[in-house]
Amino acid sequence: MAMTEESVEATAGDRSCRNCRNSASPELDGEAPESARERVNRRWNEILQETRVAQTGVQILFGFLLSVAFTPLFRELATFDRVVYVVTVVLGASATGSLIAPVSIHRFLSGQRMKDEVVEAASRLMICGMVLLALTIACTLLLILRLVVPGVLAEALVGGVMLWFGFCWYALPVRLRRRAARRGEAPGA
Repeated sequence: MAMTEESVEATAGDRSCRNCRNSASPELDGEAPESARERVNRRWNEILQETRVAQTGVQILFGFLLSVAFTPLFRELATFDRVVYVVTVVLGASATGSLIAPVSIHRFLSGQRMKDEVVEAASRLMICGMVLLALTIACTLLLILRLVVPGVLAEALVGGVMLWFGFCWYALPVRLRRRAARRGEAPGA
């Protein structure tokens, strides 16, 4: 596994500040300091676990979306609902591509001593994939709820669900990061 032996050699600066979560006093949180190599390996393993979870969800949703076009009721959809369906399928395909991309990047760059770059690119693709997944879910909800709920209630429900997603997936992590920064912990762990 050449990817675990990367060009993240610990420098003198890394040795003096090895714990990225609490550089002031690593002993306070009870965790041993980690080297730059250990940190990049941990981040890569975390990305792999997150990718497994997200890929499963997006693939199930995407499979459901693809099957919808072959149902008898699909022919009865109004033009707007067909447009929503097409947008939803394109978003789902894009989310699938973004969430699977880290695997492809790793495979192409394995052994090239580029783990830092691979981890950074994979992290950005995961964030992009999660945004696309949230939009896919919003459009899927809109498509389904427009058939089930009368009037603008469908749009209001989708808006409420998307606010919840925005809070759970984006606002809460930003809030936690800011709180950690105020306590003096280094973000980016």
